[in-house]
Amino acid sequence: MKIVVDCRYLRVGRHDGISRYTAGIVTALARLHPIEVLVDDERQLAHLPEGLPWHKVSAPTSWREPFVARQVRRTGADVVFSPMQTMGTWGRDYRVVLTLHDLIYYRHPTPPRNLPAAVRLLWRAFHLAWWPQRVLLNRADAVVTVSETTRDLIARHRLTRRPVTVVPNAPDPVPDLTRAPRTRSLVYMGSFMPYKNVELPARAMARLPGWELHLMSPVTAEQRTRLTELAGEGTLVFHDGASDEVYRDVLRGATALVSGSRDEGFGLPLVEAMTLGTPLVVSDIPVFREVGGAAGAYVDPDDLDGYVAAVRELDDPRTWAERSAAARLRAAGYDWDTSAKTLLSLLVG
Repeated sequence: MKIVVDCRYLRVGRHDGISRYTAGIVTALARLHPIEVLVDDERQLAHLPEGLPWHKVSAPTSWREPFVARQVRRTGADVVFSPMQTMGTWGRDYRVVLTLHDLIYYRHPTPPRNLPAAVRLLWRAFHLAWWPQRVLLNRADAVVTVSETTRDLIARHRLTRRPVTVVPNAPDPVPDLTRAPRTRSLVYMGSFMPYKNVELPARAMARLPGWELHLMSPVTAEQRTRLTELAGEGTLVFHDGASDEVYRDVLRGATALVSGSRDEGFGLPLVEAMTLGTPLVVSDIPVFREVGGAAGAYVDPDDLDGYVAAVRELDDPRTWAERSAAARLRAAGYDWDTSAKTLLSLLVG
């Protein structure tokens, strides 16, 4: 069976969430079964195992996307897996499995800023109603998502008649799992989009003297100023796009990973932190409880008092040690090899 994977969502340079998911699942899947990949830019191959057969097709943001199957047919694929749900399927002669990561943008309609203006406009229009999503998903043979929480939401909104399989996200392998001496530091990894509610951990810093909050992702000058005003001078450390190595080094000595997000499809930073034994202080949303289990303290995203109390609770060495042990145990349940086996069973089934 010829399996072809759509790798056109790999970012040239640093990963975003879907790019990281694509690279992780492809790397593990290639160890289990011969695969070929689709790219629209040869530089995307830098994120993939060497030697994979590849085919260049048009970009997923191209006007040709609804008809991309005409290009994909030339690969001789028996089944195509895409880490997004928007891959064009008209005219295909192969099975196709599409991925829906989350339903965030139905409740928070601001599209990612890195998309072209025309695509941002279409993005908003797409999320005004459920029926366009149903059309896309029902044109697939099967659907993948990354969490039980999102699978339940797909069922609740009756988004597809196709079977939905959970293929979880996972952290990249970490060669050294040792921790550094613990400091009164907190870590946030993620974007600064409104639904991420970074204001919650920022406001908390004004009530946590002696603590630092490390913000790892790229940040605009406007965002930097606004968050500093909320937190107070000297409490925030802006890494403005930390490397994976720096990110892990900061996590090793942190008291907790934090998030005030109102919505997520999975929450990969939670697993990355737990892998290193770093507990969680995060918002009380279903997917965070699913992923974090006993490693986390879960607080209403509007409850500043509760958030501050949850951080201070980790000052107690015994509480922190219990949560750290729970974190490592929970993280052990997420790995790319397990996810790839689940996906392969679906693709060859």
